[in-house]
Amino acid sequence: MSNYIYQYYQKIQDGSIIVGKWILLWYEYIIKGLGSGLFYFDAKKANKAIKFIETFCRHHEGALAPQLIKLELWQKAFLSVVFGIVDEAGNRQFREIVCIIARKNGKTLFAAGIAEYCTFLDGEYGARIYFAAPKLEQAALCYDAYFQMIDKDPELSIMAKKRRSDIYIAESNSSARPLAFSAKKSDGLNISLCVADEIASWPGEQGLKFYEVIKSSFGARRQPLLLSISTAGYINEGIYDELMKRCTRFLMGDSKEKRIAPFLYMIDDVSKWNDINELQKSNPNLGISVSVDYLLEEIAIAEGSLSKKAEFLTKYCNIKQNSSQAWLAAQDVERLSGAALSLEDFRDCYCVGGIDLSRTTDLTACVIVIEKSGKLYVFARFFLPEEKIQEATEIDGLPYSAYIQRGILTASGDNLVDYHDCFNWFVKLVEEYHIYPLKIGYDRYSAQYLVQEMSQYGFHMDDVFQGYNLTPVICETEGLVKDGMFCIGDNDLLKVHLLDTALKTDAVSGRSKPIKINPTSHIDGAAALLDAMTVRQKYYAEIGEQLKNGG
Repeated sequence: MSNYIYQYYQKIQDGSIIVGKWILLWYEYIIKGLGSGLFYFDAKKANKAIKFIETFCRHHEGALAPQLIKLELWQKAFLSVVFGIVDEAGNRQFREIVCIIARKNGKTLFAAGIAEYCTFLDGEYGARIYFAAPKLEQAALCYDAYFQMIDKDPELSIMAKKRRSDIYIAESNSSARPLAFSAKKSDGLNISLCVADEIASWPGEQGLKFYEVIKSSFGARRQPLLLSISTAGYINEGIYDELMKRCTRFLMGDSKEKRIAPFLYMIDDVSKWNDINELQKSNPNLGISVSVDYLLEEIAIAEGSLSKKAEFLTKYCNIKQNSSQAWLAAQDVERLSGAALSLEDFRDCYCVGGIDLSRTTDLTACVIVIEKSGKLYVFARFFLPEEKIQEATEIDGLPYSAYIQRGILTASGDNLVDYHDCFNWFVKLVEEYHIYPLKIGYDRYSAQYLVQEMSQYGFHMDDVFQGYNLTPVICETEGLVKDGMFCIGDNDLLKVHLLDTALKTDAVSGRSKPIKINPTSHIDGAAALLDAMTVRQKYYAEIGEQLKNGG
């Protein structure tokens, strides 16, 4: 019996199919998980879904209507993952499916076919299928495709009855209906499958809440599915951004989630947005439902208009105007850790420093970067108000008291951070260890009295704007991390901050800036490190030889 997961992965590996980095990471995870026994493959269940769609699901409009759907390899691999990967109990491993794919790649038809399978052959008596969107007209798009498929098949149409608000199958007591945003009306739902259509268009807070309402309705189901399917869009800080951050964090190895399945078909290199080879990464159906000639025509239009280029990047490359993705891979960050570092080993060294003060009631971070023997050693000291330690421990789930004992964190002030403690830390470096920061970068919104105090002592302070201008520094730092050039010792708090950092990228310019992976995360240590690396990069021609410390 065919295993389309391995077939697809093999073609990715030999280069006959071109995919982006997120799809490659996802299928590497699947292959490794099957090999290690993290989950299992049930070929019968996988092929049952594939066979059903190719036997009963038809095109309902266009030149191919009413022919049966012929699935491509990427779709067969997709279905094999969703329906064929099972846990120890034989239930579906993945419950939250996220499929980001470019326009014209048949996503509505594919989602309707999956819904049809879950209605008739998934084995769920009393199935409740919903097609969710902000407005009923939008929810009806995929719902109508679903109904048209059923209506065009003589066997299925006999079993299904179209009522005023739903489609009902008496034999299995199952039903399907469109669902518009309404938290009140959604309470008490018992959903077995929800197709969340075009999540990139779901408005901010309202969309986030509605998504959670849908998820919370799954409790009584043995193996529910939430299928989010979309191209990129323009809404910021909505459910699309939230899912992108969760998915990329998972794929980078820094997540304990086990039920999410991210299929992120996106280009990797924004500068190659008009390269057909690069566009294969966001258009897996290129040459099938979307023609090369069509894309070339759209590229020609986009090349003559900035607004059309922005639209092309969003809809055909799946690059949002401001997209957010996890920054560093967990395995790369893990390699930076090691035995505890001692300032004593770096006496008489030159370095650069960085300060991220944040708010006076929150974490503050001070960092120095010392280059020695071609390696970059990072010392980070954090400061937190004493009265906030217990509260922060409960909210963040981090052992802040243990960090104090290990010398990573200092209890500073009562309810507000005493910034004089930051000053004292840098002075101690100079006076006790003869470690000399040649330049110190600081967020330009930092407390001016600290900057003045530092300058009066003799430190060379340089303000750093933490915006898109950080792109060159972010790229350099990321490259050094991947190459294993940094060492952070046993500073677990700095490691957490690095892993909690995401990048917000402007689609047109390709520039990035650091943001939190989620609203409650802390990235002060990462921000301070980038401040230090900024002044290192900016002044390296002037101070680079000193910074090498004879290495």
